[in-house]
Amino acid sequence: MLDTVQTVLIAIATFSIVVAVHEYGHFWVARRSGVKVLRFSVGFGRPLIRWRGRDDVEYVVAVLPLGGYVRMADEREDNVADEDLPRAYNRQPVARRMAIAAAGPAANFLLAVLVLWMLFLRGEVGIVPLIDQVSAGSLADRAGLVSGQEILSIDDNPTPTLAALNFALLERLGDSGTLRLSAAYPGLESIHRSEVPIERWLAGEEQPNLLAALGITIQVPPVLPLVGALTDGSAAVAAGFQVGDLILQADGQAMPLWMDWVGYVRERPEVPIDVLVQRDGTTQLLTVVPRERVIDNQRFGSVGMTVSLPDMPESQQRRFERGPLTALWASIQRTGDLIGFTFKSMGRMLQGLISPANLSGPIAIAQVAASTAEAGWVAWLGFVALLSVSLGALNLLPIPVLDGGHLMFYSVEALLGKPLPERVQMAGVQIGLVLVMSIMVFALYNDLSKL
Repeated sequence: MLDTVQTVLIAIATFSIVVAVHEYGHFWVARRSGVKVLRFSVGFGRPLIRWRGRDDVEYVVAVLPLGGYVRMADEREDNVADEDLPRAYNRQPVARRMAIAAAGPAANFLLAVLVLWMLFLRGEVGIVPLIDQVSAGSLADRAGLVSGQEILSIDDNPTPTLAALNFALLERLGDSGTLRLSAAYPGLESIHRSEVPIERWLAGEEQPNLLAALGITIQVPPVLPLVGALTDGSAAVAAGFQVGDLILQADGQAMPLWMDWVGYVRERPEVPIDVLVQRDGTTQLLTVVPRERVIDNQRFGSVGMTVSLPDMPESQQRRFERGPLTALWASIQRTGDLIGFTFKSMGRMLQGLISPANLSGPIAIAQVAASTAEAGWVAWLGFVALLSVSLGALNLLPIPVLDGGHLMFYSVEALLGKPLPERVQMAGVQIGLVLVMSIMVFALYNDLSKL
């Protein structure tokens, strides 16, 4: 129960920050453009908290934390006092209205830049993408990659870390054509370059395993079955497990690695397992009954524990130290890459190249927000940056009711020299509402199907 409440609170706080920044972008530009702002709301529905500022704006925190809005004086929505007519939104030049509409997504992108800048100033550490094993007949094998090499680039995009490698591979999700790779043995100047054809690579995969699809594993220390954390009220807690327990055997079978233990548990929902653990230099026998979970009609067992990850050797880590200006430029580049990737992914999803099952709703966002918060503030801030980019990009889609839809209408108005007929705009708004609600319902369905 406490875990659920904590997850909800973290999710609300995370999403509210991103939404508040988005709406503040609209608010700030509107005020500086001379438009009269009536209300600034984070959330929809019945107000929980409200106050009126010295600027005569009503500030609201509402009950449904799934968005927000800035209400401006507008003759199309309500009566406007004669003295406020010059400050009405609908009477502003089209360029000014476009600036106000674009300010929300722009604020989200600026938030991402700021957050990433702070993280880059702190220093960045990544895993060096050293190849451990190459699967026979795989893309990597056909490209001539071998164990011990470091992957230097994918499609001429540098891959100094494992995260960069995964991102470069994500860029090719659903693609056809040629995948270009370069690799080299550490300390040697000779670089191996090769190309392999791909055809709708991982198209439609719900949970694509990028490295496995490429055909490689990365050199990392072996992950022992060492308990790192326990979920309150879980089967593991009921069985008497403690943080720091090393799992030696399950029903008499050796468990040398964490994934051996995970696989054994998943195959035995509601089946008692006798577990031999090492604790403080002694061994103890515990009995745990994995609780059944169902995802995509598949039954599996879960005991509610996470692993304690081993320390990565310095030789397999790559550290980046950046000054203020270098960090700022890197954050701008990273944000630009994320924006481009977001739009590209949306396009591929419409083409059927990326599974729509990857579209996440509020439940998935809440779970990720909570898990990153548990991992530490650095991971959580990284998620805030990613969520902010996603919200900004989504709002730029040319769908009426979204900022991108308003920009589309204003662009047509700028070209024609007059606004589109009111009936056309209203029809567009109705279509946009149906589309947005359909997307939200589908995303929520995806979330619920994964519980």
